Order: sequence, then C-alpha cells, then structure tokens
Amino acid sequence: MLTDLQSVYGTLLEASLLLEINQVGTYRQIQAGTEIIRPGEYIKSIPLLISGAIKVIREYDDGEELLLYYVEEGNTCSMSMACCTEQKRSTIKAVAEVDTLLIVIPNHKLEEWIGRYPRWRSFIFTSYQNRLEEMLSSLEKVAFERLDERLIEYLKEKGRINGENSIHQTHKEIADELHSSRVVISRLLKKLENLGHIKLHRNHIELLDL
Repeated sequence: MLTDLQSVYGTLLEASLLLEINQVGTYRQIQAGTEIIRPGEYIKSIPLLISGAIKVIREYDDGEELLLYYVEEGNTCSMSMACCTEQKRSTIKAVAEVDTLLIVIPNHKLEEWIGRYPRWRSFIFTSYQNRLEEMLSSLEKVAFERLDERLIEYLKEKGRINGENSIHQTHKEIADELHSSRVVISRLLKKLENLGHIKLHRNHIELLDL
C-alpha cells in the first residue's frame, strides 16, 4: 500500500510526510456505487485518493441533487476538509463512481501538517482552489448552458472516468445529477441517439460519437 501511495503522491508531498500518512492513515477499498459520505454526518477524516474516482453531489432540502465535481487519484475532497476544520455537518453526498482505493487521515492532522510540511500546505490550498473552480463551473453550466450541451459533457466525463464507452445509469439517475427531470433527459437522449451520437440499450447507454 505504501508503494501505491508513494507512486501517486510522491511528486506532490514530502517523503517523510508520506511515511507519516501511511502510519496514521487507514486504507479503504471502496466498491463502485458505495455511499461514502452522507448529508448531515460529521466528517472525522480526510480522504486521499490513490485510485478510482468519487463523485460529490449537493443534496437540497426538496430532494433535488446537483453533481458538483469528481475527486480522482492524487486529489482530496475540499468540502470534506471544510467540514472537518469547521466541525460542521456535511452538506454533500459522496459516492464511489468506480472501484476506489483511498487512505483516510484523522482530521486533526490537517492543520498540524500545514504548519510542518510546505508541500502539504500547497496541496491543500491548491485542492481548495481547484474544487471551488469546479463547483462554480457546475453552477454556471446550470445557469447558462443549454441542457443538451451539459448532457453531452456529462456523458463524455462519465465515459472518461469509467474508462469505457458505456454508461450504466438510469435516465432518472442522470436527471438527478444534472438537476433536471427524467422526462426531459429521456427526450434528449433519444435525440442524441437519432443523431447517431449514442445507442440506447435496456440497461446502459453506448457512446458512439460524442
């Protein structure tokens, strides 16, 4: 496990810090579809992804959802860190998009290492900035982009992260993550199929020419 940690974070963090992370952290192998963080929970650890991907979703009081961003290998979840440092309940849901290996760090180490390790401090601040930009991008897409354009981007990103040309999600699940309705998404998917961009199957969507 230490070798995997070093191969992903070796150029980002100090060697001595990687040894400390390996000592105090807990490795977790997460199956695709597993809910890792739920809204309303207190988050007591910080995840560092070694492989795989996690999708971070904002849930609203009316049950609506919005996909905010993906966390991939070599990264961490900034919203998790914010909840840890401020000791607030989570406002997000985090779900493993694919089989994922991560190591979780006790939250009290976050600030301790910021004072001790310059590369860790840079890694944390960069993570905050990148995730903030991704969240703003998601909100701007909802506000200003046409839904068919957002759907195409969504399908492309799903295919890239999963490493295949098939999307194994229901129309309802796609609609939830795009903050839309199943009827609208189904209509747009059928339009994309008629244009030859995708092929709709019973249990999956095949990506052809996006």
